[in-house]
Amino acid sequence: MKNRRNLPVHQPLADGSYLSLLAGVPVRVLDATITLHTKAGDHRETYRLVTSLTNPAEGTALELMELYHQRWEIETTFREIKSTLLQGRVLRSRSVLLVEQEIYALLVVQQLLRTVMSEATNAVPDLDPDRASYTVALTMARDLLILGPAGPATGERPGWRALAGRIGDEVLDRLLPARRLRTSSRTVKRAISKFQARASRPHTPTLPATLTVEIVDPAPGLPNGIAA
Repeated sequence: MKNRRNLPVHQPLADGSYLSLLAGVPVRVLDATITLHTKAGDHRETYRLVTSLTNPAEGTALELMELYHQRWEIETTFREIKSTLLQGRVLRSRSVLLVEQEIYALLVVQQLLRTVMSEATNAVPDLDPDRASYTVALTMARDLLILGPAGPATGERPGWRALAGRIGDEVLDRLLPARRLRTSSRTVKRAISKFQARASRPHTPTLPATLTVEIVDPAPGLPNGIAA
């Protein structure tokens, strides 16, 4: 939500967020200053997040703000479906009903693979789920469908392996390196875009970066405002 939107502070909370009301709906408001540190300098902006999770036990202000800052990663899922799962091919169906069926099938496969990857990485303490390889999971799933089980059944698998199975084992055996935060200027080449076109090179180099997230408490003595 825009920083200038004035939401009344109904109840400040210990984690730095506060309860408010938006269009008659109880909400929790989080304000944070996020600083991006690179060798080219620091860039700082203030963000406001409004959530229906009104209980900090469901996620502290810092946890939710850090999670929200990763929202762009949904683009990774779109790329997985289009470039990896479909291998760059277009949908084959030629009617609306069959297109819907094909898309539904792709989403089911995507959800199953991501569920297996999540189950596997969640079983290892402090393991970042980003280190699970989608390509490894997809390749293993295809191998199992084509070649079948490698040997006779060994009985029911305990715990997370009951769901993740051999795909989860393969994902954990072939983890990706820890992801590094990198940043690049937000400009594009298309003249019709609302963003500034790249003036010189079409692609500027990405820079290693670190993030600092600071929760901004509601300003004292301002019952109808928040700290800037």
